[in-house]
Amino acid sequence: MVSALDVGYHALDSAFNYENEGAVGHAVRKSGKKRENLRIASKLPGRHHDYNEALTTIEESLYRAQLDYYDLYYIHWPNPKVGKYVEAWQALIEAKKRGYVRSIAVCNFLPEHLEKLQKETGVLPSINQIELSPYFPQDDMRALHKKLNILTQSWSPLGRANKLLQDPLITKIAQRLNKSTVQVILRWHHQLGCVPIPKASSKEHQISNMDIFDFSLTEQDMKDMATLARPDGRSHGQDPATYEEF
Repeated sequence: MVSALDVGYHALDSAFNYENEGAVGHAVRKSGKKRENLRIASKLPGRHHDYNEALTTIEESLYRAQLDYYDLYYIHWPNPKVGKYVEAWQALIEAKKRGYVRSIAVCNFLPEHLEKLQKETGVLPSINQIELSPYFPQDDMRALHKKLNILTQSWSPLGRANKLLQDPLITKIAQRLNKSTVQVILRWHHQLGCVPIPKASSKEHQISNMDIFDFSLTEQDMKDMATLARPDGRSHGQDPATYEEF
């Protein structure tokens, strides 16, 4: 994480359930970067969706990270069977009022979940972080986000266990542009108006992942990549309508 900040990254994504909040805070302090120039995020776990528990969890997360505030704080999953995501959202609204967080967001929320937040609180998230890749482009969700002025973030933007990086079409485009398949996919996200959140542990990959602004995919490239969508494109089997994370 320190190397990512050193090579020019400004955002670090953490979560209560990743058990990496302390490590992220340490990276921020070790980097020597000005705090106001960084964007640090964390996420609320499903087992703490109760209003008071959610607020306490945010306070504990800040303590572990030794930060005064989070720039961005998410509800990690809606857990609709439990049905307390609105209560958790109300806690995030309060956390923002208290200055614990600057912006509040969600992950993996479906249209019905966003609608309920808007109906019951009048507050929509700034971001919805969803699984999104060329095999699973989430056209309907992206259109809804645009309508509601919600930024789309892409987790698992390069796919996982579905051989996306070896796809013949993407490989062909990458060879023509003298870029890697990873760079082509990340550029595809960017041209869709999405913000990809790729994992990269090595400094070399971190630098490579940022090197996507000196080329563009053509309109035909984008049309061709749109044909890659698959009915089974979700690589994790985690449907937010049924998946529960605690």
